[in-house]
Amino acid sequence: MDEPGILKLMVETGRRLHARNLLAAADGNISCRLPFNRIAITPTGVSKVSLRVEDMAFMQLNGLVIKGKPSSERLMHLAVYKACPDAACVVHAHPPTAIAWSLARPELEYLPDEALPEVILAAGRIPIVPYARPGTAAMGDGLARYLPQHRLLILARHGALCWGETIEDAYNGIERLEHVCQILKSAVELGGLKSLPSEEVAVLRELRTQHGPRIL
Repeated sequence: MDEPGILKLMVETGRRLHARNLLAAADGNISCRLPFNRIAITPTGVSKVSLRVEDMAFMQLNGLVIKGKPSSERLMHLAVYKACPDAACVVHAHPPTAIAWSLARPELEYLPDEALPEVILAAGRIPIVPYARPGTAAMGDGLARYLPQHRLLILARHGALCWGETIEDAYNGIERLEHVCQILKSAVELGGLKSLPSEEVAVLRELRTQHGPRIL
C-alpha cells in the first residue's frame, strides 16, 4: 500500500477505536512503518474522531522528529519497531475492561486464558506488562522482555498495545482483547472462571503454534 493509503487507514482506525469505546478523546496512538526508516504516528493532543491525514506526524526510527508533533508515547512505539522486524504497525488504545483487569488483579502476570479456546488459538498468552509512567522511556523498556514473542499486551493501569504486519492485524488484536476481557469479567461475576482440562489446553497451545504468530 502506498503512503497516502496508509495514512488514510490510520485515520480510519482511530475512528474505529473511538466508536468501539476502545479509547476516548485524544487517548491512544497509532503508528506505521514507512520506507527509509521513517515512522508515521498520530499527533499528540488530537482526538481520534477529528484526526485528519494532514495532522499526522513523522519521525525517524532513531527518534528524530521530521514533521509535526508526534504522540508523547512515541518511545513505546519505537521500542516495538526496533525489537520486532516484522512490525509494520502499532496500535495503542485504552480498552476499559482490559485495564480494569490490571487494576483489580495486580498480581497477574498474564491474562487468564485457559478458560477460552479462542484466546489461546487467536492470540496466545497475553502478558500484563508492569506499570511504567506513560510517555517515558520506561514504557518502552518495560516491553523489552515480551518482544518480539508477544504481539498483544496489556499495559498495567494504562491500556493495551498490539503490533502486526498490517494495521488491520494490530486493530483486531485490541478489539479481540477487550471482547475477551469482558467475557472473563462476566464469568467471574457469574461465579468464577473454570479452566479447560490441562490436556485440552496443551492441544490448543500446539494448534496455536501451527497457526503462526498473527493475532486472528
